[in-house]
Amino acid sequence: MATISQSLSGTRPAGLRKLAGTARAVDFRETFSLAMDSLRVNPLRSALTILGIVIGITTVITVSTVINGLNENVLGGIRELGSDTIIAFRFPWASLSRPPSKWFTRKELQPEWAEDMRRLPHVSAASPSLRIFMPQFGSGSSDLRRGAYRAKNVILQGNSPEISKIFDIKLERGRWLTDADMEHRSPVVVLGYDTARTLFPDANGDGVGKEITLNGQLFSVIGTAEKRRQGISGGANPEDNIALMPSTTLRKMYPNQKDYVIFAKAIDPAKVGEAVEEIRDLLRRKRRLSNDKPDDFALFTSDYFLDLWNKISGLIFILTFAVAMVALLVGGIGVMNIMLVSVTERTREIGVRKAIGAKRGNILLQFLLESVTLCSVGGVIGVLFGSGLGMSMRFFSFPASVSVFWVLLALILCAMIGIGFGMYPAWKAARLDPVEALRYE
Repeated sequence: MATISQSLSGTRPAGLRKLAGTARAVDFRETFSLAMDSLRVNPLRSALTILGIVIGITTVITVSTVINGLNENVLGGIRELGSDTIIAFRFPWASLSRPPSKWFTRKELQPEWAEDMRRLPHVSAASPSLRIFMPQFGSGSSDLRRGAYRAKNVILQGNSPEISKIFDIKLERGRWLTDADMEHRSPVVVLGYDTARTLFPDANGDGVGKEITLNGQLFSVIGTAEKRRQGISGGANPEDNIALMPSTTLRKMYPNQKDYVIFAKAIDPAKVGEAVEEIRDLLRRKRRLSNDKPDDFALFTSDYFLDLWNKISGLIFILTFAVAMVALLVGGIGVMNIMLVSVTERTREIGVRKAIGAKRGNILLQFLLESVTLCSVGGVIGVLFGSGLGMSMRFFSFPASVSVFWVLLALILCAMIGIGFGMYPAWKAARLDPVEALRYE
């Protein structure tokens, strides 16, 4: 008997806990069902209530989708630049602040300094580079012709043969520039992928050994480059519409153009810091700068472009997120107002529920669930709209990629808005006196 009694007494608390858990689950389902019913009764009002939430979440998801796609392209371009590449120019490549006027009084770098850079202990290659293009549009300004065919907005770039050791420029056909081409200022060009196919469409871009016209002068095509990776904007890469030639040849054609960039390659990615310091010391000596004077040139590596992009994308997102937060705040206030109206309209219903045994916690949970559901539905619609708008940018050759992190963050944010702005109406409903509520007309 004692054994049976002990056994029953041991199972009783577990059974009670199970029954209590089942009761709570049923109660939660009933509360959730009541919350859904109240939203279905006023679909138009519910839709207008969540409009601010939808606009805010759509903005966040759209911008994050576009920035995420751009991020992949930009990082790919930085990786293509190489972690061991060093760039020397007379002023920084880009700046988020207004450039000081003294930058524009700096003298240009001399192309022959690349030869001195090559002899530095931690530098394996260096090449001067001169471009004729429109940097503000990211495209060229020259036309190349072959009979009736014409390639427009072509970038002209002059380099030494060393540039092929710094950048992995792969040729589809033909050969690269040589020291003899540099020495004799030979009228030879290596055409970009798109340029070759524009001028030689009948030969699938095979123009090696043939001639083209540039500024009224005949040039021999000695090679054609392979297609480069997709451009940052997601469309055609401007680097595929290019004509590469010896820097001496380009300087002969454009004697007034002297703004050289010097590209250098460190002997090892781990030695980039040492190579940068050696190049800085060399350029300071070439510029004859005393120890108390700052650099009047700029040196940067792939880390510079990575930091710059992170600042730009971060600034864009912060501004957009601020706008989205205003829309979400307006949406949250709208949810709170509608929930307060709902509490007033359903005062008698609340009194009836309390009269038949509903506790304050039940009423509080019901109205909180309504608020959270409203905001969550708005969040889901915003995510769908935002993802659709962002991915539709691909039809305009613009990169886009949906970020799972921002989707989850948006949904969590909506739930938090529902709880934050729904707490006061839910608390007000739970505090109603049942007797007074039943008398309400």
